[in-house]
Amino acid sequence: MKKKLGNLFDKKWAAPVFWMVLLIAAWEVGASVTAINKRTPENIMPHLYQIMEAAFSSKPVANGMSAAAVVLTSAGATLGRALCGFLLGTALGFLLALFMKLSGFVEKLMFPYLMLIQLIPVLGLAPIILAITGDINKSRIVIAAILSFYPVATNTLAGFKSVNKDKYDLMYTYAAPKRVIYTKVFIPSSVPYFFTGLKIAAPMAVTASILVDTLQGDGGLGCMLSQSLKHAMSIYVFWLIVLFSAFIGISSGYLMSWFETLVSPEKRCVKKSGMRREKRSYGTETKKKKILVAEREGK
Repeated sequence: MKKKLGNLFDKKWAAPVFWMVLLIAAWEVGASVTAINKRTPENIMPHLYQIMEAAFSSKPVANGMSAAAVVLTSAGATLGRALCGFLLGTALGFLLALFMKLSGFVEKLMFPYLMLIQLIPVLGLAPIILAITGDINKSRIVIAAILSFYPVATNTLAGFKSVNKDKYDLMYTYAAPKRVIYTKVFIPSSVPYFFTGLKIAAPMAVTASILVDTLQGDGGLGCMLSQSLKHAMSIYVFWLIVLFSAFIGISSGYLMSWFETLVSPEKRCVKKSGMRREKRSYGTETKKKKILVAEREGK
């Protein structure tokens, strides 16, 4: 039994399923306790089936739209701005990391300020960016870009610095120009670090976009979330937005992993070797079972 459980948890999907079941069970226990102790449990922690009912209900909750329609319409605006900010922050973060690698002076000049920007809370940053840009939508994109920018820049710079000195010396021995050294050695070596930065930056861009929506209004998931908390519409809109945001945040991490596998030959090789190892393991286990069955039958 113990061995079977161990083999089950060796499967790639087992751990996410286990944690998902555990989370659902914990949520339902919390919702049951809340339903007993609170007069309006839907404001504290409703059951998941109640949230699902609200998602599939056609009852209008705002402007003649159902709860699901409100969430999806608002999500289009929020995720569009988050994507623009994420792409902008990624491009700037990569370029800055490249400049910091090319010039030690740029690194000494910029690195402390990179950390300083991250220490400023979004709640304090939003009014400043709005005053500079003078446009609500632009300020949301800029804030999402700022939060995406730091993890991409620092992780990519770490990737540039992780290159083995022997590789650099070899290219230097061949008198390779700097452009070739960067395109053949530094940039390929930084790819895993770059994608690590993207996996951190993508959910942060979505979170920043939702948070700024709550402060500045004019549509978006954060604005709807704020209105539902004030009971201007069904409270289930709030819970739908919470679950939807969690889904988008987790999905963005998996999407970045998929892109990494797509563009990184090394990652594809690791994945293929892992699949072959699993097949060999499965084949060995099947063979052992057949031998045991044959022994029991006296063959």
